[in-house]
Amino acid sequence: MKKLINDPKSVVAESVQGFGLAHADLVTITEDPMYITRKDAPVNGKVGLVSGGGSGHEPLHAGYVGKGMLDAAVPGAVFTSPTPDQILPATLAVNSGAGVVHIVKNYTGDVLNFETAAELAEAEGVSIRTVLVNDDVAVEDSLYTAGRRGVGGTVLVEKIAGAAAERGDDLDGVASIGERVNANVRTMGVALSACTVPHAGQPSFDLADDEIEIGIGIHGEPGRHRIPLENADGITDRLLEPVLADLNIGSGDKVLLFVNGMGGTPQSELYIVYRRAVQVLKDKGASVERSLVGNYITALEMQGCSISVLRLDDELTELWDAPVHTAALRWGA
Repeated sequence: MKKLINDPKSVVAESVQGFGLAHADLVTITEDPMYITRKDAPVNGKVGLVSGGGSGHEPLHAGYVGKGMLDAAVPGAVFTSPTPDQILPATLAVNSGAGVVHIVKNYTGDVLNFETAAELAEAEGVSIRTVLVNDDVAVEDSLYTAGRRGVGGTVLVEKIAGAAAERGDDLDGVASIGERVNANVRTMGVALSACTVPHAGQPSFDLADDEIEIGIGIHGEPGRHRIPLENADGITDRLLEPVLADLNIGSGDKVLLFVNGMGGTPQSELYIVYRRAVQVLKDKGASVERSLVGNYITALEMQGCSISVLRLDDELTELWDAPVHTAALRWGA
């Protein structure tokens, strides 16, 4: 596998340095320990939002640092949780006195390390709330988790909770909004090919040219089952069925439809998936009120996609539409 890297050991550090140089108007990079904050952090009187996780999922999380979304992102090594020694100073850096919400994907390392950092921050007088994202309907438990994994829904939680913090909601209010999004979003993914972690130098799993993996995780974890390759409509139907069943989506529901690329799938193919997903939702009597299509939470260069559906209400729609200005998501600002 050919990669544009220098040394596998320096991939994350050099990538974050480049990100900081490219978006110096939006973010500040701290290198030791490594974390990213919005340029104007801490924002006086505003609840801070901190998220993070293993690198390799770009633009998550650093790409969502800025007005209307995250105040800080903490990158770990590729597919490896950041440490409490990174999470704590990032938390302190964005605390304005209103408290900080940690948005944590449900992976064992992330959960444990954010819990430790939260305890240390509270010992220093910072009020912390944690929103745990577990939107993946593919599996209950995996190599990385106890319970459902946090995947595509993380982007939606960060955007909507970020808007709540920006409009001035208090600590419990911001956390409550994040939890409401998580309770109403479900995701399912598929891999057409594996990804290669830089320091491993070989694909994370074997997949024949005529096979796909349904229910894949964002670290290359195995999914529900491996099946022969189907056309785009057939794959879309397989991904949507458990998502809509779990949410009990039906006539009259208003939803946000998010088709996410895993890093190696062309935008044109994602729109083919989106087209079919809209058809399926309309057939169920649901209305697609908002959409997002593109590579927003990836697994390096994996070919494939995930589909997330979020049940909307008026307040969640308003918060989704609220201005945002980050490296990877921006409108209205």
